[in-house]
Amino acid sequence: MSIAHLKKITLIGNLDQKTETLAYLQNLGCLHILSLARNGQKPEEMPSREAENAYKALRFLAEVAGERRQVKRDDSFDVQGFVKEVLTLRQTLRDVGDRRDFLEHRSNALKVWGELLFPDAMELDEYAFWFYEVPVNNRAVMEDVALPWEIVAQDQRTLYMAILSQEEPQDDILPVPRVHVGSKPRGQLLEELEDTEIELEALKAERIALTRYLDLFRAHMSEAETQAELHYALQQTLDDDALFTVQGWISTDDLGPVHAFADAQSLALLEEEPAWNETPPTLLEQPDTEAAGVDLAMFYQVPNYRGWDPTILLVVSFSLFFAMIVADAGYGLIILAGLLLGWKKLSGSAKHIAWRRLGLIISVVTILYGVIVGSYFGVAPSTNSLLANFAVLSLKDFDTMMRISILIGVVHIVFAIGMNAWVNRARRSSTAQLGWICIIVGGLLLWLSGQSGQLAVLGMALIVVGLGSIIFFTSERPIEKPADWAWRVFDGVKALSGSMGAFGDVLSYMRLFALGLASASLALTFNDLAAQVMQSVPGLGLLLAALILLVGHVLNFGLALMSGVVHGLRLNYIEFFKWGLPEEGIAFRPLTRKEVLE
Repeated sequence: MSIAHLKKITLIGNLDQKTETLAYLQNLGCLHILSLARNGQKPEEMPSREAENAYKALRFLAEVAGERRQVKRDDSFDVQGFVKEVLTLRQTLRDVGDRRDFLEHRSNALKVWGELLFPDAMELDEYAFWFYEVPVNNRAVMEDVALPWEIVAQDQRTLYMAILSQEEPQDDILPVPRVHVGSKPRGQLLEELEDTEIELEALKAERIALTRYLDLFRAHMSEAETQAELHYALQQTLDDDALFTVQGWISTDDLGPVHAFADAQSLALLEEEPAWNETPPTLLEQPDTEAAGVDLAMFYQVPNYRGWDPTILLVVSFSLFFAMIVADAGYGLIILAGLLLGWKKLSGSAKHIAWRRLGLIISVVTILYGVIVGSYFGVAPSTNSLLANFAVLSLKDFDTMMRISILIGVVHIVFAIGMNAWVNRARRSSTAQLGWICIIVGGLLLWLSGQSGQLAVLGMALIVVGLGSIIFFTSERPIEKPADWAWRVFDGVKALSGSMGAFGDVLSYMRLFALGLASASLALTFNDLAAQVMQSVPGLGLLLAALILLVGHVLNFGLALMSGVVHGLRLNYIEFFKWGLPEEGIAFRPLTRKEVLE
């Protein structure tokens, strides 16, 4: 359960082996391919590893209302050919639709001019007609036109004027621009419009007919994704007239089949360890039962390859933080009930089962924490009841709850810093990381002791040791001259500016207590309001009280869920990742098949 050890491999073979080699690597599903393609393509021309054309075709057909009866099986169905056919139809529909719109617009524009029939240019001795739409109040300007002209038509606002000239008149001959009426008479345009409408109707019918393959198309989408992935990989190799070269990152555990294939196909294979200045992708090695934790770990920030795997800790800490924010056993039971209702639906894949397992952990921890603080839909158990014996904490005990929240924050951040120091133990800066632990723990002891007694002395001592460690060991600057020692100290002093941030991050965990108290207080408020209404309004008060309880607790439950998720993840992603995983990595994305082979 860690970050996989990767090696960079380079395969070189004859160009005619390229497709076979990449198809084999795709079947293995273990190579994060690196691009060796020569630059030259525009960004918009670069191939995508997503099946974009297939999804465009799917959306085009899925938008049709009233799809046809579905074809369930067709052994000759070719998803690539179908995608090409659908996209061709899509483009044809657009082109015909644009032509229909143009013809409709042009025929409407010519309506006021009447049926214009243009004689041959030779009959007019190379003269041509030029058309203008002149406002009626500018009629006087027309009298100044020296060229032959005629009013073809008019209405209340516009005079439709034609000028006869061999050359196009100057732009300033009239106060309006020339009108382009085209060379075709309106009657011919209307005939073409009718033909276009018929063609468009036939294309729409063809589109509707193709919807009968929607279910079959969806079933073959993974095949289209696989082909898109392979096509993308084929564009990432370095090719010449005779050879191809493919390069990528692979886990050392998966090298065996690649070696065997390279030997069988007489391919040259080179293995390399990651160089110090390279950042390999991060592959988290976790069992399928931890897939939900892996998703949580990769959601906000991919851990750096040279970092560590936070998966298990994220599951534990998020479940605890969520429970402390919801702070009610009754709400935990609702979460558990909802999970049990959808239990079978969450058994379709290993990832679904992993998320179901995470939901079970969260709901159980929420119930247990609610029992510990003695809150059941905002109601505390009676003093002599069995449940009262388990209520060892009280949300109304502000001092205790604040101490617990701060202590959790210290443990969480100290663990993050400790893991970061362990991963970088070969570097001198790891000692500075231990210095930060001393400062945070020393500050905690100083606060708990009230700044007096032996704990206070121990706390001050830890702070002093921590300050010295940070000042003298933060910098990795090489020593080449005596002045570099001073620069190292300066780098350490500069690093101390993060001390306020460290204490601020610890105090940020106070939200666990504050939000839990807010949730419990709001539940109690709705309970009290319902009780008051029931007592003050005889008869109808019972119904009103039930309505207040229902609406109030639904609202509070929704707010508690939202707060639990947002702030539970925030403390992990912001505070914890800041100290434990400060450097972001690259997600390992293997060249793989998308469909399941039988």
